[in-house]
Amino acid sequence: MIRKEIIDRVMERRGRVHLFDHLAARRTALIVIDMQNAFVAQGAPVEVPAARGIVPAINRLAAEMRKRGAPVIWVCHQNDAGGRDWERFFGAFVAPQNRQRAAKALTAGDPLQELYPELKVAPSDLKTTKNRYSALIGQSSDLGSILKQHGIDTLLIAGTKTNVCCECTARDAMMLDYKVVMLSDCTAALSDDEHRATLENVIQQFGDVMTGDEVLQILE
Repeated sequence: MIRKEIIDRVMERRGRVHLFDHLAARRTALIVIDMQNAFVAQGAPVEVPAARGIVPAINRLAAEMRKRGAPVIWVCHQNDAGGRDWERFFGAFVAPQNRQRAAKALTAGDPLQELYPELKVAPSDLKTTKNRYSALIGQSSDLGSILKQHGIDTLLIAGTKTNVCCECTARDAMMLDYKVVMLSDCTAALSDDEHRATLENVIQQFGDVMTGDEVLQILE
């Protein structure tokens, strides 16, 4: 997925493709972002069709993380009714005829705001909500507090969209001194080009890019 010229650039700059040889399972968390009906379900108002294709990979990796004692954290986008807490977004980026439906789908209590039913969530998993693209900016969520409580220093980023909420969270995580791995087979965007662009951004400046299976090989 990542172009050869980008890999060559990374090799010239740091002499290796991957940043991490080993990751400590108990200090690593799988962060699954926005895999809720509003984005994943067919015909949903902010549908990302490719997100349905990554569900099996997320389920498989989540199961393996639990076996290793690593937390799985589900992060869902949630706004106030009508998107009042993010009016600048809904008012500027969503056409008037679509605004109400999109805002409603991301409101607490709406069925579309819930996690996609084919995701396998365990009782031991953690859940939180955010009201901005990044789950780590300002007071958008309590993810930062959860990570501190569990002694986490490494984030594996999964979910949708790769180039929006996943990338924003990954960038902020790196700037907050977390180790970051963007999971190439557990993230999805509206197009392959947008997906690849984020992977190429991350591997050059913000973290590592690996598949779920590659992560499991170095997870101690």
